[in-house]
Amino acid sequence: MKTAVPLSAAVLAALALAGCGEEANLPVAAGMGPDPSLPPPNETLIPTVNIAPADRWPAGTKPQPAEGLAVAAFAEGLSHPRWLYGLPNGDVLVAETNAPPKPEDGGGIRGWIMGKVMERAGAAVPSANRITLLRDADGDGVVETRSVFLDGLNSPFGMVLVGNDFYVANTDAVVRFPYEEGQTEIKAEGETVTALPAGPINHHWTKNLVASPDGAMLYASIGSNSNVAENGMAAEEGRAAIWEIDPETGEHRVYASGVRNPVGMDFQPETGALWVSVNERDELGSDLVPDYMTSVQDGGFYGWPYSYYGAHVDERVEPQRPELVESAIVPDYALGPHTASLGLTFAEGNELPARFSAGVFVGQHGSWNRDPHSGYKVIFVPFEGGMPAGEPLDVLTGFLSEEGDAYGRPVGVAIDSTGALLVADDVGNRVWRVTAAD
Repeated sequence: MKTAVPLSAAVLAALALAGCGEEANLPVAAGMGPDPSLPPPNETLIPTVNIAPADRWPAGTKPQPAEGLAVAAFAEGLSHPRWLYGLPNGDVLVAETNAPPKPEDGGGIRGWIMGKVMERAGAAVPSANRITLLRDADGDGVVETRSVFLDGLNSPFGMVLVGNDFYVANTDAVVRFPYEEGQTEIKAEGETVTALPAGPINHHWTKNLVASPDGAMLYASIGSNSNVAENGMAAEEGRAAIWEIDPETGEHRVYASGVRNPVGMDFQPETGALWVSVNERDELGSDLVPDYMTSVQDGGFYGWPYSYYGAHVDERVEPQRPELVESAIVPDYALGPHTASLGLTFAEGNELPARFSAGVFVGQHGSWNRDPHSGYKVIFVPFEGGMPAGEPLDVLTGFLSEEGDAYGRPVGVAIDSTGALLVADDVGNRVWRVTAAD
């Protein structure tokens, strides 16, 4: 792998925190859709660092909903809420979580800078390591009671219920717990189903989890241990992949590979296909590389780290694997460069206006490697015949102040039992609830 040219910590810090002059030449929309613009790479000595400092929501403020929608706080005062899951009885689970200790991730000058940047973004708080249950017993759209559903976890993220088995994807393992409907707390010890790649680097630490529609298999999304394999391919064993896991035996296989940081997953209701949102690589300029969502082909390879969007070779990676690049699948739909598109849920069961009836909601956490910012909103991509059909629609905006500070950052999205859209906001420490306007 190529080695970055060393510079003094003071010079790098000043450049990183002030921005480095490289700017986008294309609008974000040019990097969205089934055929995104992919200009030549604009690799600079020091990458663009333009993150929105965390500033929280001022009293009386909230995100801006699209026309015909309304938004209100469903729950407040949470600790870095990242992911959501609805139980059959209408209770909502939220993973209050953050990165575990990663002593070997981002070492050296560059790692020090990124640590400081994450502090500015509100992303350096300790992980609460718990799942909290939220209950809106009277159906007024505001949580009345909350309880610690599970505690003492290890940077939990994905959650799924299959029958009476509740599965949690910790950063290092899939764990199973017994569950009874209406239960507000699980006290039983968890049983490890299978270990997941973690370790002292654990660069992309979030591990999501979904079950096949028949509940027979689990699917875990596992991000890469680097940006573009700068830690060596040995550190990427089993990573940048989606695993298929047999919950009965714990046996697993790589279902799809070459996906740099897969996060949100859901099954398309018409076709039954698994879809995933993927965060692509950084440090090739503000216009590259678009994040994307795609249907997942069993055995498919999606390019990382050797290429992106099919045969677009990333020359930073050495040695290359041209035979793999030749097989790389082009993603179905681009979601814009550096938008950090994390949350993904299909619209089935929602009670929002008709234009949101068929498609997918995407939570875009927001950029750090683009000038100007991208993401920091929730969008909707309409579908027809099981595939994306049309331009994305804004659902929630206003997460950035006029000065470029982050009031909040949307992550997980879910449809609740009433048909409303729930949005986890890990900087605002809230869950927002989006409904049709009166």
